[in-house]
Amino acid sequence: MGASLFDRPRVGERAILVHIDLQSEGQREQLQEFRELAQSAGACVVACVEGSRNKADPRYFIGTGKVDQISEQVAEHNAELVLFNHTLSPSQERNLEARLKCRVLDRTGLILDIFAQRARSFEGKLQVELAQLRHLSTRLVRGWTHLERQKGGIGLRGPGETQLETDRRLIGARIKQLKLRLKKYTEQRNLGSRARRRAMIPAVSLVGYTNAGKSTLFNTLTDSGVYAADQLFATLDPTLRRLDLAGVGHCILADTVGFIRHLPHDLVEAFRSTLEETAEADVLLHVIDASDPERNAYIEQVNLVLQQIGAEDIPQIRVYNKIDLIDTEARIDRDEYGVPIRVWVSAQTGAGMQLLQQALSDFLLQEKVQGRLVLRPDQGNIRAALYQMGAINHEETGAAGECQLDILLSKQDFARIQKKFSVELVVDSPELLESADDHTMSASNA
Repeated sequence: MGASLFDRPRVGERAILVHIDLQSEGQREQLQEFRELAQSAGACVVACVEGSRNKADPRYFIGTGKVDQISEQVAEHNAELVLFNHTLSPSQERNLEARLKCRVLDRTGLILDIFAQRARSFEGKLQVELAQLRHLSTRLVRGWTHLERQKGGIGLRGPGETQLETDRRLIGARIKQLKLRLKKYTEQRNLGSRARRRAMIPAVSLVGYTNAGKSTLFNTLTDSGVYAADQLFATLDPTLRRLDLAGVGHCILADTVGFIRHLPHDLVEAFRSTLEETAEADVLLHVIDASDPERNAYIEQVNLVLQQIGAEDIPQIRVYNKIDLIDTEARIDRDEYGVPIRVWVSAQTGAGMQLLQQALSDFLLQEKVQGRLVLRPDQGNIRAALYQMGAINHEETGAAGECQLDILLSKQDFARIQKKFSVELVVDSPELLESADDHTMSASNA
C-alpha cells in the first residue's frame, strides 16, 4: 500500500522554487540550502521566485499577487512542480494547487522524498514510510475534496464510509503495523548495545549538519566504503564499524544521518530508535564544515536536534573538517585540564586523522574509572552488578572476608552504580586513575 501513496519526483523534474523571507527568525530558511535540497531530490530548477512578508497568509501562505507571478512562471517554463522553502498547511497546499494547476510540495515533503530515495536498509525504509504516512494523514483532504461534499438526505445517503474515511482507517492500521515492526528492530538493537556495554566497548557516534563530511571522515577512519557525495543526506542508514585506538583497544564508531535546519518533526519521531544509538554513545564527534560561514548556526541546529533525542548531555569533541579549504593546519585544541575539545582535520586529504584518533583515545581514557574497590561481605549485590557489566579485572578476598576488586568502567557506569546502590566510592589518588595498582577505592553506604 505504502508504495502507491507517494509519487517521487522523476529525475530532472522541472521545478520552480519559492523562497519567502519572513520577518520571524524562527521561520527563516536559507535559499542556497533549499536549492541543494531540490537538486538532491532530482529536481531540475528552472526558476526561483523570491519575496518577503511580515507573516504568512492563512490561505496561500503568500499574497495573491505572488501567486499570479508563480502561475506565470509555471506557464512560461512548463513547470511540473512548485517547491516552497517553508512548511505549508494542508489547506494552503490545496489552495495553491487549485490556483497553479500543478503539484505543490513544501519543505517537509521535499525532505521526506529525499529520505525515501536514500533509505537502503529494510529498517530505514520502514522508518521513512512511517514518516510519510504521518505526514500524509494530515493531507488526505487534498485528493478527496469531492467526497467531502457528500451530504445526507433522501436519495443522497452513501453506502457506507467515504473513500476518505477508508484511507484514514487503512493508513492508521499501516502506521500501527510499522510501529510494531520498528519496535522489534529497536529491541534487537538494544540487545546489541547492552552486549557492547557489558564487554566495556566504548561507543563513538558521528553527528553533524548534513554535508559536513561525516561519511568521508567515517571512511577515512575505518577504511570503509560507505557512500559519500557532495550532496545533502548522501547517507541515511546508520553504519557501525570497529575502530582500534591506542591505549583503549577497539571501539564502535557509528555514522548517523545528517541533521538540517528545522528537521521535520515526523522524521525525528520516525528515526528516534535509530537516533537513540547517538543518545547511548560515550562520546559524540560533532563534525563541522570549517569552511562554511554559517557553521555557528549549524552547530546550534545540531545541538537542538540532540536535545530533542535526549543526547544533549553526551560529551562532544568538535571536529572541524575541510581545513584544506581554509588553509589551516591540523591541530588539537584542549581545555585547561588538557581534555581535547576541538580537532582540526581534513577527511579528504587525510590531514589530522592521527591527531583525531589521539584526541579520541585521550578523551576515552580520561572518561574511565580504574582502580581497586573494597566491598564488605554484605555488598555482594554490588559485586554481582560489576561482574554483569564486565568491569572486574581481578578479585581477591581479604582476611576479614572483604572483596578486593580491580575494576575498570566508564564514568557513566560508575555513576550509575553509585546511584543504584546508594554507595559512595572514594578515590584516594584521582591523578593516578590509569594505574589500578597505585591506589585503592573504598565503598561505604552513602
